[in-house]
Amino acid sequence: MCLAIPGRVLSVSEEGPLARRARVDFGGTVRETNLSLLPEANAGDWVLVHVGIALTRIDEDEAGRIFDDLRRAGVLAEEGL
Repeated sequence: MCLAIPGRVLSVSEEGPLARRARVDFGGTVRETNLSLLPEANAGDWVLVHVGIALTRIDEDEAGRIFDDLRRAGVLAEEGL
């Protein structure tokens, strides 16, 4: 089973189309993420990330629904994200 987690893009580093990177905030935990598959993603966007690669853009409401589902499934703590 694969699990993609929503995160908000904080900043984007343009080092070429295959080396496009971003700092992404996952509810207080910030990680560097590969944005090569999402050339349209910019700071402030929400993205779904799996193993360090942003797969798709989503809106903030969808991110909230995913966080709620993860909490109900016991994957996330009640507080935080």
